[in-house]
Amino acid sequence: MRRAWRRTSSILAMSIGGMINPALSQDRSEVREQNAPAESAAPPAADQQGLQEIIVTAQRKAENLQRAGIPVAVVTGEQLVSRGLTSSNELGNSVPSLAAQPQGGANTVFFLRGVGNFTVNGYSDPAVAFNYDGVYLGRATSTSGVFYDLERVEVLKGPQGTLYGRNATAGAINVLPTRPRLGENSGFITASYGNYGALNVQGAVNIAMGEHGAMRVAGNIVQREGYQTDGTSDEKTQALRVQFLSELTPDLTVRVGGDFSHSGGKGPGSTYAGRIAFNGTSNLFVPSGLSKDSGLFSPEAQAYRQTLFSGLAGRTLVPLDVQPYLDNDYYGANAEISLRTGAGTLTVIPAWRYSKLDNRFAVPAFYGNVAETDEQKSLEVRFSGDRVGIFDYMLGAYYFDESIAATYLFAQQALNAYQQFTSDTKSYAGFGRITTNFTDRLRLIGGLRYTKDDKDFNGRADVFLVRCTVVAQGRPSCPTAPLLPSTGRYQDLSAPFPTVPDNQARPIGTTGALLIHAVTPVNTTLSNDRFTYHLGAEFDVGPHSLLYANYETGYRSGGFALSAGYETFQPEFIDAYTIGMKNRFFDNRLQLNLEAFLWKYRNQQVNHTGIDRNGNQGQFTENVGKSTNKGIEVEAQFLATPNTLLSVNVQYLDAKYDNFVYREPIGATPPNTGCPYRPSATAGLYDIDCSGRSAYQSPKWTMNLGGQQTVPLGDYKVVLSADTQYRSSRVVGFEYMPNQLVGSTWVSNAQLAFAAADDRWSIAAFVRNIEDERYQASAQIYGAGSAALAVYSPPRTYGVRVSSKF
Repeated sequence: MRRAWRRTSSILAMSIGGMINPALSQDRSEVREQNAPAESAAPPAADQQGLQEIIVTAQRKAENLQRAGIPVAVVTGEQLVSRGLTSSNELGNSVPSLAAQPQGGANTVFFLRGVGNFTVNGYSDPAVAFNYDGVYLGRATSTSGVFYDLERVEVLKGPQGTLYGRNATAGAINVLPTRPRLGENSGFITASYGNYGALNVQGAVNIAMGEHGAMRVAGNIVQREGYQTDGTSDEKTQALRVQFLSELTPDLTVRVGGDFSHSGGKGPGSTYAGRIAFNGTSNLFVPSGLSKDSGLFSPEAQAYRQTLFSGLAGRTLVPLDVQPYLDNDYYGANAEISLRTGAGTLTVIPAWRYSKLDNRFAVPAFYGNVAETDEQKSLEVRFSGDRVGIFDYMLGAYYFDESIAATYLFAQQALNAYQQFTSDTKSYAGFGRITTNFTDRLRLIGGLRYTKDDKDFNGRADVFLVRCTVVAQGRPSCPTAPLLPSTGRYQDLSAPFPTVPDNQARPIGTTGALLIHAVTPVNTTLSNDRFTYHLGAEFDVGPHSLLYANYETGYRSGGFALSAGYETFQPEFIDAYTIGMKNRFFDNRLQLNLEAFLWKYRNQQVNHTGIDRNGNQGQFTENVGKSTNKGIEVEAQFLATPNTLLSVNVQYLDAKYDNFVYREPIGATPPNTGCPYRPSATAGLYDIDCSGRSAYQSPKWTMNLGGQQTVPLGDYKVVLSADTQYRSSRVVGFEYMPNQLVGSTWVSNAQLAFAAADDRWSIAAFVRNIEDERYQASAQIYGAGSAALAVYSPPRTYGVRVSSKF
């Protein structure tokens, strides 16, 4: 940390920065009355000096962020544009508690304070709930194409057991688009261009439809070449959103919206970091010597692949022969109906979302082909009652209906897994929250939610293995054994592969290898239900100081997997304690917020790639035990002068697994793990004990620093900004192998902008990741080839951006 604090002083000395509210606010947004429609906001009042005030709806009501007695971080729409954020993958650079990383295909996985998933597919649910325009999205693949023309992004830290009951055990990400503005004709366009051919154009037009109606049309185009030499880790997205807002009567407001987005290109890429070698007693990591930008399809990576030995097939692997791609379409429609009655406000939110996925990825060093159709329908009804005596209250009900039909192929050359399944989920919930206003300064809050999840799953996995039966010099040796092709149905396997009935084996000619056909059918249902609750207290220490404390419980439903021995898994539970204080001092020029938290997980779910009970590599979720996550977060902003803004956000996190034991079949070599292991009481299995280890993606220290300096020039201004993020060492892979430990990292950004004084137009030059720090964002082990894979963070990027408002 001494090095970190030396770096702190040098950054602050620059007096410029950006990990803060970019505008040196001369105005504030007034808080609407509590029962007004949830996502609208009052126009700014121009007479307020000092730090900007932000309105959030994290508690299903509009309130000043500084008056919300919960841990929540906000990234405003202006910040998203200035930081060039085009997807959820970059959110972690702005929110210290969050780590986001693209995985194979269209998936993005999130870790919040050490809690999250390594893989998310059609039969597992994320730990961090993602909500778009007030609608929960069940699939992590559906988070693409929404980051444009946004009002803000809210990151809620910790379980949201009452107001966001659907699987939000680690937290929630709320993405809120800009709403149509009544009686206003306006718009904007922003375009940027940078290295790697990065083009980002977004814009919106707001059209008044009489005094009481408006339409807003927004669009976005993102196109960028790949960061890897083989063209992977690129980006290609087009998106369109249309909204209508109408005040049908003084008490009835209706907003209707529809959106579409398409994701193309090659998708995420990875690099061979090295291989896992058995030296006769243990497994060792041997670096590949490849550069961080050598994608799997580069000539040097393909040559390296041919040196990887498959102990299963008894021979070396062959090059990857089919390029990855994304061709995914996303559709959505939703409405928000708000009716003001004599007793309170009724809000109804019906929604429909549909995704059609067609993609092929190779991030884990094998092919994954995904053909999937997802459809979800949901309805939320809330009634926010007017105060009765000393009580404010909210009542609500929620319904969620999701259906999935998918065909997957995981082609690993020595092992191919063909999966087909359908899944249906119905979730019902009723919730309520009551606030008791004992005095003008003291409030006690209680919330309760009942959630019931009913799931049906019908699927089948056909796994084909090429297993060598000849041993030479102490290891399998079948150099002429054919490897399995990467495309097609298993019914299309032809010579030299024999036809193999279910759960049987046949020799592959005279090669010494067998073709084994293992079948895992799963046709079952799950029904889980749970009461979760919230207890909270708020006390106004002063006019601009709030002290709060919360106790919240959370629940994430169980589910399924098409892996032998892991066909189902059970729900996960959490108890979370938070105490915090939010303050404004010195005439609204200094903001100082403090938060301490303690999370206790039980029956914790971990989704990962691993070895199933039949010895085959698969993707599944298991309940691994208990963990304790605790820490402190300090956030400060200081408006040193009317034109100088400084900020710091520091999080200390101590996240450990109290009880983390899982099992793998005993093989010819030890398991790929950095944790202690021993033969299990169950014959043929190892017990792998990672208890006491740090949680994944949980650096002990995370620090964001920034500053912004505005130089007025009459009708113009110059704005200089810079920011940096420090993260201490952390584990980024499931197996706790030494190569999956990332050391401390710094990533810094800077921007110089010239703009009109009234912000009607601007032109800016920017550079991101000044250090050109490419660290491992995630790491996987490719069991079939004993290879270690790394997905690296983006390199240094730079460019120019122009914006115009009209």
